[in-house]
Amino acid sequence: MMKYQTRFGIGQSVLFVLAGLAVSCMIGGCSSPQADKNSQKWIQLFNGKDLDGWTPKIAKYDLGVNFGNTFRVENGVMKMAFDQYETFDDRFGHLFYKDKFSSYRLRAEYRFTGEQTPGGPGWAWRNSGLMLHCQPPATMTKDQSFPVCIEVQLLGGNGKDERSTGNLCTPGTHVVMDGKLVTQHCNNSTSKTYHGDQWVTIEVEVHGNGAIRHYINGEKVLEYSQPQLDLNDTDAKRVKNELGVMLHEGYIALQAESHPVEFRKVELLPLSE
Repeated sequence: MMKYQTRFGIGQSVLFVLAGLAVSCMIGGCSSPQADKNSQKWIQLFNGKDLDGWTPKIAKYDLGVNFGNTFRVENGVMKMAFDQYETFDDRFGHLFYKDKFSSYRLRAEYRFTGEQTPGGPGWAWRNSGLMLHCQPPATMTKDQSFPVCIEVQLLGGNGKDERSTGNLCTPGTHVVMDGKLVTQHCNNSTSKTYHGDQWVTIEVEVHGNGAIRHYINGEKVLEYSQPQLDLNDTDAKRVKNELGVMLHEGYIALQAESHPVEFRKVELLPLSE
């Protein structure tokens, strides 16, 4: 190399190196060090126009009934709205996507707006969620408030107090965290508090029955694994034969819990394990 540098100059020797790399790439193939080995195209679960591919299930109503136009799309934004409710009356709602998934990254942008619906429980103020590994919506009973699933809880701040988001709740389920079975229903993340009506990005990395990681605005805030049924739960026992005890896959749903919330992006990247 020193002879080439003497004869051609350093700049020209660099060209020789680059040319050699190009030939090497043509023969053996090259990849960026930042390339994801599972890289595929993101699937846009929300098309920005309508609720195509999504089905509502609201407690006290049959599957597919969108009481009070709770779930709607306006100005390119998916909304969970309650302006046609006189009172909430425990009508917890979930909007299910048509396909089920096992290993993936799910990313959404959300924000809370306005005031809570009269009659909504205090804990549901600025409260929503991404429901993962859900039971099939057709197996929910008419009056069932929440699907059996893993809930990535989304919370908004009140302007002064700390209130983390990207938490974990477990309707009809348990998980393992730090090697121990966690039976507590809700577990806080390490995220900071997001006050007001600002948009927040939530991303969840799901590996079937393996690791599940929550990220808020790109920062990991929670990790656990081995999602499984809570066999002391009535709804979980009812779907045990169909789902199995250990949860490897399921449907995805967005939650309506009495406080208006908006989603302007919901997208999914399948992962190959």
